[in-house]
Amino acid sequence: MSEITVNASVRKEVGKKAHTLRYKGDVPGIFYGHSKSNIPVTIPEKTLKPLYKTSAAGIINLKLDDGSTHKCILKDIDFDPITDKPVHFDLFGVNENEALTLEVPVLLTGGIPQGVKEGGILQHILHRLKVSCLPKDIPDHIEINVATLGINKSIHVVDIKVPNVTIMENAKTAVVAVVPPVIEKVAEVAVTEAVVAPAEPEVIGKGKKPEEGEEGAAAPATGGAAKAPAGGAAKTPAAGAKAPAAPAKAPAAAAPAAKPKK
Repeated sequence: MSEITVNASVRKEVGKKAHTLRYKGDVPGIFYGHSKSNIPVTIPEKTLKPLYKTSAAGIINLKLDDGSTHKCILKDIDFDPITDKPVHFDLFGVNENEALTLEVPVLLTGGIPQGVKEGGILQHILHRLKVSCLPKDIPDHIEINVATLGINKSIHVVDIKVPNVTIMENAKTAVVAVVPPVIEKVAEVAVTEAVVAPAEPEVIGKGKKPEEGEEGAAAPATGGAAKAPAGGAAKTPAAGAKAPAAPAKAPAAAAPAAKPKK
């Protein structure tokens, strides 16, 4: 367990007045804990930065300007969404005989995993683990050796053992794994040959092809009587055919009626 000493001041600016401290380069915060009264404090931004930038968990030895000293941990910190600067922090006082819950970073050791050498991809799923322990047993970080981790293999929470520390995460949750490489398959485009219907054969008529303009005139009108041959001339009958019958004689004219006698 690492321990860092931080000097802070008890602040008198509370509520909306606390934002004036940020103009001076200070960050307002609060110290609280079990059976401890809340103490509003302020820490210079440069002094606060190592507390949240470090990858190790540890105890903060807080020394206030009123002469008091408190053991605590950094419980929470808020950042400005635009400038990404810290705007407020919470310090939680600890009791050396009382277990506390906090998050501890996960550190992978062992170099390049065997599965990665074989072409796999390393996936670091959980970067921090929530644990419960006494202040004196807080680990700086939790080490996981991944040297022999093969493809399609993973290390779960249940596989991690830390002396005097209880891991509060789901036992079946994977912390780190090596997965096979993702091979993008090019979709095979099925080329379907278009079925072309066979063209209808062209009908070639016998005889002379009618010239343009005569084709429509040659066909008789639908449902109409056939036209008489030009000039009223009768067609010559074919050889061997009987001659047409002579037209019947016209009836004789009727005799004039006899004149009545006077």
